[in-house]
Amino acid sequence: MERTLIGDLGARIGETVSVSGWVNVRRDQGKMVFFDFRDRSGSVQGVVLPGSEALETAKEVRNEYVVRAEGVVNKRPEKNVQAGRKNGDLELEIKKIEVLSVAEPLPFDAAAALNLDTMLDYRPLTVRREREQAIFTVQREIIAGFREYLDGNGFTEFQAPKLVGDDAEGGAGVFKVEYFKDRSAYLATSPQLYKQMMVGAFERVYTTGPQFRAEKHATTRHLNEISMLDFEMGFINDHTDVMRMIEGTLAHITKRLVARAGDAFAAAEASFPLVPESFPVLKLREAQEILGAPKEPDLEPEHEREICAWAKKEKGSDFVFVTHYPVSKRPFYTMEDPEDPGFTKSFDLLFRGVEILSGSQRVHDYAALVEKMRAKGLDPEKFSFYLMAFKYGMPPHGGIGMGLERLTQKYLGLDNVKEATLFPRDMNRIDILLSSSLPDESDGA
Repeated sequence: MERTLIGDLGARIGETVSVSGWVNVRRDQGKMVFFDFRDRSGSVQGVVLPGSEALETAKEVRNEYVVRAEGVVNKRPEKNVQAGRKNGDLELEIKKIEVLSVAEPLPFDAAAALNLDTMLDYRPLTVRREREQAIFTVQREIIAGFREYLDGNGFTEFQAPKLVGDDAEGGAGVFKVEYFKDRSAYLATSPQLYKQMMVGAFERVYTTGPQFRAEKHATTRHLNEISMLDFEMGFINDHTDVMRMIEGTLAHITKRLVARAGDAFAAAEASFPLVPESFPVLKLREAQEILGAPKEPDLEPEHEREICAWAKKEKGSDFVFVTHYPVSKRPFYTMEDPEDPGFTKSFDLLFRGVEILSGSQRVHDYAALVEKMRAKGLDPEKFSFYLMAFKYGMPPHGGIGMGLERLTQKYLGLDNVKEATLFPRDMNRIDILLSSSLPDESDGA
């Protein structure tokens, strides 16, 4: 008999079907055996009644066994309906059951709340749990929504290299890699320079994929391998054109999540954010004045949380832009605002207490870009490949880089960005812990 996905059982009431999947839960009730089965499309309750030829096999089956079951799809009695749950009004009366793969008992309580280290130590197994599957279902929809919106606005996707000849932003926190001909390469910290080059060909481009930061953080918001959602767009008037594009992108992503991931949000016990048509905008100095914070070149983590609380209360928004960071704080390619000398046409977007992206208008004039490099102590000769695009004509342009894991974390209200990362890489872990002595998790930068 051809397999029917569990998610399609609602259209097969009264029919005999074959389903295949895992045993989520097995429980005995008198002479009957109940199961919760799951596959990629959902879950459903099954029951083996007294006298069924499936009963002997059913008595041997345990949690996480992989099985094929044949049975009749029945409506549940009204008093047994699980309202609000997909297939909560159905039950599979099992006639036959075949074990495809046996499973040992799980090394943790599948129904218990697990601490983060246990969750990650057993990631191949914990990702089978409903809550964890919900997290990564949401992440999948975020990526799809990002691509969908930008594709619809004339952007071209490209694949940026992950091995580069120098750090894209001239920083020190890079992983060095042995390369051919006695040369060194580096794992890319950003696709920034390549995005700008591509504006010279396609005007509007985006890229997704991993980036690497060799920084010794042990916090709830940092990773050493991150997934980034980046775009760059040409022929802009200034940085506000980029800000309008990211507003539209995030509004579209949120609408997609509401339409397609409501069950996942419910499983993660999360709420959808407040997304106004226009996000509130504050210059850095204005945000610091509202908070009574010192006039530093950046916001501290507690200030990010406080200004987000202000935006939600005063502006009805879970998002807030903070603009005009000092020239000294931003990379060489960031445009200075001629009407506000010493400050840049740049911005961060804060979401539910955390920065999720940075962006700016970029310097597009060749001579000005070379001068900016030298002012930052960089050698333009090392960037000759990148500068080629500017020497032969580049339009005014700008863009953003957005962290996928942080964005997922804040959509779902998770405590730690590692919960929104399938296989986290940080200073303490590559799949398994690198040592038994861990620094305290803190919220410091």
